[in-house]
Amino acid sequence: MVTPLLSTVDLLHGGRWTSLRRGEREWLWHRADPARALVRPGQAFVDAGGLEECIPTVRGRPDHGDAWSRPWRPDGVVGTADFTLRRTIRHTGGAVVADYHLAAAPGWRFIWAAHALLELAVGARLVTPPPPRGVDPALLEFGPDDGTAVGVILDCPAVRVLDGPETLAFHLEAPGQPVSTALWRNLGGFPQPDPYRSIGVEPMLGKAFDLHDAGPDEAAVVPPSGECSWRLTLS
Repeated sequence: MVTPLLSTVDLLHGGRWTSLRRGEREWLWHRADPARALVRPGQAFVDAGGLEECIPTVRGRPDHGDAWSRPWRPDGVVGTADFTLRRTIRHTGGAVVADYHLAAAPGWRFIWAAHALLELAVGARLVTPPPPRGVDPALLEFGPDDGTAVGVILDCPAVRVLDGPETLAFHLEAPGQPVSTALWRNLGGFPQPDPYRSIGVEPMLGKAFDLHDAGPDEAAVVPPSGECSWRLTLS
């Protein structure tokens, strides 16, 4: 029998995913920071690890979006003056399936990212089908700390993380929207003057970190119906 992948979330604190576990294997990296529990909308991002929901941007303003800093309702809904987002998480067939439904004004542009920071051993790597164009393959290898911190966007909706005998797969489905996977490869290069190691694998709607910098085809767009949906599967 296959051991299922299970998740837990903290709705009060931004809908943050606090665990993604298969048996004794915890995939989400955490960093203790008491400021995370006290944050309010509009404040700077507090990097406590886990998986944060970033919308309508990752970089820029508001910092890491406008959902991670707000309490979510018990039914998995968060909203601002610009959007209402509903997330439903199911555990099925050994996988974790998160369905998202967004309501906003037709034509509203946004970036969404599942900002997952992973607990990985030195030597873990990212596999993409096919190999990404224009990206140094060395960036997909997570070696010893070397003082670098690089963020890149991979033009693919599905990736796998290999860490020893364990594999974590991400698959994003969003008909009609641009999809990608962002990689945050921080091997002790950020932040200064007290850097730490963190690896982010972030399924994304859009193809830019900052909504302000996104080109015409690099952001998701709400259709005339005023609603759009997408699905993230982790297995």
